[in-house]
Amino acid sequence: MNKQLKGVALAAALAFAAPGMALAQDFPSKPVKIVVPWAPGGATDVIARVLGQKLGERLGQPVIVENKAGAGGNIGTASFIREVADGYTLLMGTSSTNAVNPGLYKSLPFDPVRDFTPIVLVATVPNVLVVSANSKYQSVDDIVKAAKAEPGKISYGSGGNGSSQHIAASVFSKATGSQLMHVPYKGSGPAAADLMAGHVALMFDTGSMAHIKGHKFKPLAVAWSQRVPALPDVKTLEELGYKGVQASAWYGFYAPAKTPAAAADRLNRELNAVLQDPEVKKRLNDYGAIVNGGTREEFARFTSAEIDRYRRIIQDARISIE
Repeated sequence: MNKQLKGVALAAALAFAAPGMALAQDFPSKPVKIVVPWAPGGATDVIARVLGQKLGERLGQPVIVENKAGAGGNIGTASFIREVADGYTLLMGTSSTNAVNPGLYKSLPFDPVRDFTPIVLVATVPNVLVVSANSKYQSVDDIVKAAKAEPGKISYGSGGNGSSQHIAASVFSKATGSQLMHVPYKGSGPAAADLMAGHVALMFDTGSMAHIKGHKFKPLAVAWSQRVPALPDVKTLEELGYKGVQASAWYGFYAPAKTPAAAADRLNRELNAVLQDPEVKKRLNDYGAIVNGGTREEFARFTSAEIDRYRRIIQDARISIE
């Protein structure tokens, strides 16, 4: 009798485990889709396509990138969480969509924690303090002294209220005790153009590498804990004596909530391998990125910490969007 009961119990256990075992063995058996909640051509789109191509090679399945832009990334993100949680749809999440927006918008059509399965943090692009090549400001000290001498007169451009550039400048102002004048634009492109033309004095940008390499912008400092590979001679603000100024745009993959662990773990392993590919690392480094990687659990903890950190920054700077 005991043997019979044990046999029944074993059969039941195997029956429950079978779907997960089958998924682990068969995944993926069809194309994988990456949802990018921003327009084609931007940083999120470029990084998703670079990684998606290599991920497809490792999985043996096509990886398709689908852009769904609008409302600061919220439209594509809200659409993503309604996808089937089977591992075949990923979100190229960003610090904006998954950490900043929860503190910036009074209401969102998704929960930044409960609606996602974190897969892996792939890259961090620190904000770089840049001025035009012919700017009269030749150092960070020059800017801080001028801002303190004439509070609210030194202008900086950003891609809009709540953008990475806006938040970085807010952190900088608080840390240095200076007051800068915010000039928001509809995107970082127009802001960069006006910086080049001398209409604003500076920017804390994450997408200026081409302008820096083309000698249109002069980088004064990196707003991060370490120097970026693409600008090895540019010191961090901390090295220059300005403590606590860390600002960046980061990018990571998420799956919908309740995605099977077998699929999530496989994606994490393959994406970590992709991030070690020399070609991928070079392309990301050239863009100004620091390559990350790590476990799903580490990315989950990182996301939660970033939500809390940005909420405090946004409250202190009194930034809000309806």
